[in-house]
Amino acid sequence: MEDTLEFAERMHAGNPNLPLALKLIQNTGVRKRHIVQDIDSTLRHPGFEERNRIYERESKKRCPEVIEKALANAGVVEREINAIIYVSCTGFLMPSLTAWLINTMGFRSDTRQIPIAQLGCAAGAAAINRAHDFCLANPGSNVLIVACELCSLCYQPDDDDVGSLLSDGLFGDAVAAAVVRGNGGTGVALERNASYLIPNTEDWISYAVRATGFHFQLDRRVPGTMEPLAPILRELVADHGWDIGKLDYYIIHAGGPRILDDLSGYLDVERTMFRHSWATLTEYGNIASAVVFDALRRLFEEDPPMPGAKGVIAGFGPGITAEMSVGRWTVDAPSGMNR
Repeated sequence: MEDTLEFAERMHAGNPNLPLALKLIQNTGVRKRHIVQDIDSTLRHPGFEERNRIYERESKKRCPEVIEKALANAGVVEREINAIIYVSCTGFLMPSLTAWLINTMGFRSDTRQIPIAQLGCAAGAAAINRAHDFCLANPGSNVLIVACELCSLCYQPDDDDVGSLLSDGLFGDAVAAAVVRGNGGTGVALERNASYLIPNTEDWISYAVRATGFHFQLDRRVPGTMEPLAPILRELVADHGWDIGKLDYYIIHAGGPRILDDLSGYLDVERTMFRHSWATLTEYGNIASAVVFDALRRLFEEDPPMPGAKGVIAGFGPGITAEMSVGRWTVDAPSGMNR
């Protein structure tokens, strides 16, 4: 946090928006973030082409190790994966990184490729939902999800409005992976999912694509979006026969402190029930589509829920889009392998 404030004051000295931006950054509660380059390189802009080259290099460097851990945790190997969902909104590759992963990591050549590039922070939860749909349509399948968000590569030194400055102090870099198994496994057994778009809000979170790359645009109304989305989330859970205020765990996208505070208030849920999302925000910042996976990791590593515990996963992003799912915690039957 201290470094971020210092960099902001140095890079944007004299900007009349700076005092407000510094106050907003301090209020995010983000203590630490991780970035793929040293800070001096991050604060320079070498051009869109070079930045995308760095994105390609770093994604290929960092994804395989994370994928191997996810496969090991799920108790599956590369050839047992039927589809790969790759989500990222911070760089562009064609073919998708999925093709490179298949060619270099031993996945089958008939593995389905499902790249998702334009759902932003909602893409992690959307990937979980699309993996659930795929497994329902193809019983017994296994789906690998990879989220690679190198947000620091989207820093634009000349963007000095309040929204841009706040974003510079909020977003961090992360790579995450998870497996949705068609059968067996320990974790959240997905039971129902849904999507919802708030009408006429597509320009509230967006990219302006210019010669210098992706310019993130954030409307001041975005933090208030939990008011219309909370009833949608409540309805999804109620349709499943559950009470949104009485679940055992909540995996919520940590877009910022007001998102978490407002949602806990509207749903009448204790703030501590969002502790995994708060921890992600504090220790990594907003890591876009990877947030839900880091929060899920914390759920796994904490004293895990009892079998049958009920929970919800929700991500929010451009559109304004909500991707939501519900499921019960399940534990794999004992076997010779720890799955």
